Amino acid sequence: MINRTWILLLLTALIAPGHPIDARTQNATTPGRAFDVLDYDLQLEPDFKERTVKGNVMIRLKMNQAADRIELDSDGLTVDGVYEGHVPQAFEQRDRTLAIRFGLQSRPGQIREIAIAYHGQPRSGLRFVPDRLEAYTIFSTSQWLPCVDAPDERATLRLRVVLPAALDLIASGVRVERRALTPERHEHTWRQDQPVPAFTFGFAAGTFTSVTDSDKRLRFAGAGFSETELRTVFRDSTDMLAFLEERAGVRYPDAEYTQVLVSSNGTFGQEISSLSILTAGYGRARLTGPGDKTLAAHELAHQWWGILVTCRDWTHFWLNEGFATFMAAAYEERRAGRDEYMREIDAARTAYEKVRAAGHDRSLVFPDWKQPTADDRTLVYQKGAYVLHRLRETVGEQAFWSGLRAYTRKYAGQSVTTADFQKAMEQASGRDLSGFFAEWVYLTKP
Repeated sequence: MINRTWILLLLTALIAPGHPIDARTQNATTPGRAFDVLDYDLQLEPDFKERTVKGNVMIRLKMNQAADRIELDSDGLTVDGVYEGHVPQAFEQRDRTLAIRFGLQSRPGQIREIAIAYHGQPRSGLRFVPDRLEAYTIFSTSQWLPCVDAPDERATLRLRVVLPAALDLIASGVRVERRALTPERHEHTWRQDQPVPAFTFGFAAGTFTSVTDSDKRLRFAGAGFSETELRTVFRDSTDMLAFLEERAGVRYPDAEYTQVLVSSNGTFGQEISSLSILTAGYGRARLTGPGDKTLAAHELAHQWWGILVTCRDWTHFWLNEGFATFMAAAYEERRAGRDEYMREIDAARTAYEKVRAAGHDRSLVFPDWKQPTADDRTLVYQKGAYVLHRLRETVGEQAFWSGLRAYTRKYAGQSVTTADFQKAMEQASGRDLSGFFAEWVYLTKP
């Protein structure tokens, strides 16, 4: 546990001046990441009217090597102070990076606790609906929390969010407590005890109706929906969970999974550890017809492929998104039969072939994923799913699903590359798949 004396340090951080790093030293870096984050302990207070946040976080980290500086991702946040103990630490913000220089150089294996006070106005990572007093996170954690926002870094999280008393919070992990700071302001505490990538931290705040399924593993929530409507919108979720557990060979890793509908007329989904955020528009479409049949399954699939097993870096992002897209189609096969599965696969193939016909086909292992185009996203999602279908047809049912289970079990709680997946499928099928991966994944086959 983090030393609770950090609260005093953060109060100091709010009033103490920063100590900028000398710009002449800002390029002095150490090969590889010099540290591992163990835990974030965050108190965050959103301002719904101004669409801003202020936060205080204690980051507990373990040094991997001797170093006198670390770098965190901090996208658009203004840091007010950085402290270790009661001692101010030098820092500099540039290019979405917060560089911190320690007063004393680190030793390999040393545990350090860094307190950061900050404020800012998230561009897109935290979305506000002021007239409904609602807010929810979308993907870019570093826009509301200085962190290592990379898929190969896992940490735990204690999240405390201060909200108007009328609001509720749903977040990563499990609920710990809700306490009144004043009659008007309540602090909600959630704890993520399973280490996960920081990009899968998140929350939704609002006035939600919520209901659980019969065995209390699934919770459905939404603003402006009755309990009966929520059960209707998420009527397939219990079956989805059972299907994905069987196909993954790994039981859903958390005590509870929540699907929450937020105030938006569009249709999108966001995976978060133990939580998915969907839209009211999606919910209403499900009430009046089939709506988007695969979105909820796609986001639930990410609890295994994208969170439990995560791509090592964004160049292997298809291991997250292609897998979730494919598994959503595979669930349609379970729910509605082979013809429905093939309709989903044919749609993915058609989208991919359009990109290929335009001359924009690329390896699924992208050399650079910093500024993906719409065609790049089609490749990662739709081509990725189509390639998995082709692999299934190539190695056969038994080998494919055995290989997927072995891959998921072996790398649970870890970050992976495409080579890891290829090896698992080769072991399951007893075949050399280098030709298949060269042709369909890497585009290196003549």
